[in-house]
Amino acid sequence: MAFSKNTRTQTLETLKHTDLDLLIVGGGITGAGVAIQAAASGVKTGLIEMQDFAEGTSSRSTKLVHGGIRYLKTFDVGVVSDTVKERAVVQGIAPHIPRPFPMLMPIYDEPGSTFDMFSVKIAMNLYDQLADVEGSQYANYTVTRDEVLQREPHLEKTGLQGGGVYLDYVNNDARLVIENIKEADELGASVASHVQATGVIYNDAGQVAGLHVKDLLTDEEFDIHAKLVINTTGPWSDKFKALDNKGSQAPTLRPTKGVHLVVDGSRLPVPQPTYLDTGLNDGRMFFVVPREGKTYFGTTDTDYTGDYEHPRVEQEDLDYLLKVINTRYPEAHITIDDIQASWAGLRPLIANNSSSDYNGGGADKGKVSDESFDALIKTVDAYEDKTATRQDVERAISKLETAHAEAAGPTASQVSRGSSLHQAPDGMITLSGGKITDYRKMAAGALALIRRLLAEKFHVETKDIDSKTLQVSGGHFDPTNVYDTISFYTRIAMDAGLPEEDAKDLANRFGSNTSRVVTYVQDGAAPGLSLKETISLRYSINEEMTLNPVDYLLRRTNAILFHAETLPALKQPVIDEMARLLDWDADEKASEMSRLDAAIAESELTYLKQADTPAAIR
Repeated sequence: MAFSKNTRTQTLETLKHTDLDLLIVGGGITGAGVAIQAAASGVKTGLIEMQDFAEGTSSRSTKLVHGGIRYLKTFDVGVVSDTVKERAVVQGIAPHIPRPFPMLMPIYDEPGSTFDMFSVKIAMNLYDQLADVEGSQYANYTVTRDEVLQREPHLEKTGLQGGGVYLDYVNNDARLVIENIKEADELGASVASHVQATGVIYNDAGQVAGLHVKDLLTDEEFDIHAKLVINTTGPWSDKFKALDNKGSQAPTLRPTKGVHLVVDGSRLPVPQPTYLDTGLNDGRMFFVVPREGKTYFGTTDTDYTGDYEHPRVEQEDLDYLLKVINTRYPEAHITIDDIQASWAGLRPLIANNSSSDYNGGGADKGKVSDESFDALIKTVDAYEDKTATRQDVERAISKLETAHAEAAGPTASQVSRGSSLHQAPDGMITLSGGKITDYRKMAAGALALIRRLLAEKFHVETKDIDSKTLQVSGGHFDPTNVYDTISFYTRIAMDAGLPEEDAKDLANRFGSNTSRVVTYVQDGAAPGLSLKETISLRYSINEEMTLNPVDYLLRRTNAILFHAETLPALKQPVIDEMARLLDWDADEKASEMSRLDAAIAESELTYLKQADTPAAIR
């Protein structure tokens, strides 16, 4: 189905002249999740995004569907239970995107360690029970110090005790967003990027009745009318609320910035995602993840008050991550000159959570009594000896959670859930906070409120759906048979004339849409591009609302992040083909090249590499 610059024109006409049931503001993962569910429910839905889809937070994560095992350090069982269950749901509705990839957690005997070898095994056993992977190929296990070093010989050896291995998932965050957006469009939602909300429309009763907006591609301003409006703008939530002069202006978010750095895999070889304490005794953990021949590591976690539209890596971010990576991998000697790419993004943390998704910190979340802890351990041991049932373990966990909640106070539950759904007195709905892993569940909660309000206040009846089985674009196949299905689509692409590796890459990226992608082979390869790159680009322009080369090379693909060495030869042919398809003149081509060059330079940290860098860093 076409979803392109051409269809955008018709979508804008629809938005201008339709009384929507629901208008969603924000095209990141949260808004995309609400859009697909609302459209499937028969809600007359519109969505606007002022940038490209996923251009902000939702393309700048650690690119994992992470289970949050570190929360078990403080027995925050609720968040882990929710997360691991949702992780399986996301894999079911987008089976071509998240992929299981066991995580290694090296354990060090040092002050401030998150786990020791005893507690990590207890945590992993609980984690497996919550994830329902006991006895499967993904069940956890521990490894000795020597086995850890066999896997990662560059790791710091001093104090290394061993490690744990448990299930986690790698993810392509921007692809997850665009596949939700495409499916929402397919289901009838009116979706447009580069449309900015500039004001709120109220009815005679003072209730929100739509938005005044501006098309940033043409500068045209117009109104969109809707019975309900929901703010899903992520870190922008408080800034968007400022448009609603009848609502509360009290800030609800505490955005923090997370930074990741990419090096060639030969400079930092790791066989699997690795999650470990920083070694700086700062209470933080960080990830080291192999991907597409590269290795990336992060993340920082610092409060942010700068430009929300354009967060970037600063010198202090670089200094911190280089110190961390060289502390834990002292034989690697990573310097700024090794950095091939980077990204910086904002996390929309709820202001009173006092904690981030990855790094913890903040207020004390409460202690668990020795009696409660011992009771849980005994129950887990009995379960493993088959003298206790799963229900016994769940009861022990429940008692533990009760004790923890009493000690931690009301903030603990907010930290655990990490998201907020609120309706202001004037009717404006705000869905904020949360994590990519939780997006489907957050959207389901919002949709329940939306459907109730539509029925009670506007007499609009909608249908109930099971969002746990609502598959996204590209994900329409059996999630229990991913390997064989991807092999099937690989063969389809090979039959269309692509080499096996290129065919496999397309099948993994596009899933069940691979059959659509290969229809673009009929015009042959574009000058300077492989057949794979050509048909991927043509499909992306015609069916993924790709409007410029940065959309394509950064978010529809990962070329800027994980294939920087290909960009010098790739960028001009990509722009030439886009110019042909989108009818750009010479000035537009030059402008797009400047935009692309700026994005590449920022990713490669050119502005820091050219600056005077302390010798210790270089």
